Amino acid sequence: MDKLLEFSGVSYAYEEGREALKNLSVAIRKGEKIAVLGENGAGKSTFFLLCNGVLAPKSGEIRYNGEPVGKSRKDKMKLRQQVGIVFQEPDRQILAATVAEEISFGPLNLGLSREEAAGRVEEALSRMNLTEYRDRPPHYLSGGEKKRVTIADILAMKPEILLFDEPASSLDPANAALLEQTLQTLGQEGMTLLISTHDVNFAWKWAERALVFSQGELIADGPPETIFADSALLEKAGLKKPILFEAGEILRQAHPQENIPIPRSIEQFRVWAERTIS
Repeated sequence: MDKLLEFSGVSYAYEEGREALKNLSVAIRKGEKIAVLGENGAGKSTFFLLCNGVLAPKSGEIRYNGEPVGKSRKDKMKLRQQVGIVFQEPDRQILAATVAEEISFGPLNLGLSREEAAGRVEEALSRMNLTEYRDRPPHYLSGGEKKRVTIADILAMKPEILLFDEPASSLDPANAALLEQTLQTLGQEGMTLLISTHDVNFAWKWAERALVFSQGELIADGPPETIFADSALLEKAGLKKPILFEAGEILRQAHPQENIPIPRSIEQFRVWAERTIS
């Protein structure tokens, strides 16, 4: 799988002597679906801001498509074009008077013509099911609708990597389900997705890979089934096992002869539970 973004020995400190991220080496590959896990203050947000070029490393190197990312404004802007970030609070990103103007801001800032920017706006509106909202003030939309606007903002930039910081926080169940469907669609389209989340149940259901941070260090990188099977690692990172993972382990222990896989969805769990009962 092609490497898009590479960190080599990257460290960052907001204050002298207090590193928020320590000697991080990791590679993000095209098309991956990655959950970024850890307690508050573990280094997840700093990692995202470095990925996006908002921050520059104090030491170490970041490469994009094999090319070193410098500290110049031009290099940072180039990285931000390729790596989009959707923040936890939509109001942090929304600035314009209408939804269409909001989504056009990024493409116009890239220097695209108004005609090309307008085409990207229409495409992003359609993809996020926002066409009927194009002339409405975004600040008066619901939380879920605002979240869709901020995703459309980034999609209009046509990035290769999309970062989500706690995307489902403050969403009601219906909007959380819509967001999950959107993420599934983006993943099927080949978008590289990283989601920082405290929701281990979502991470287990959705992710193909997990990065676990603790006290500014990457302490684990691997498939979710390996991460969530390691009780000592989870305790160190302040994480719990997903409910379906625990339920699957109970089924396995009760029926060792069945070779039951750990279920990723309630539908899978129901199939195996009915099979073992019968």
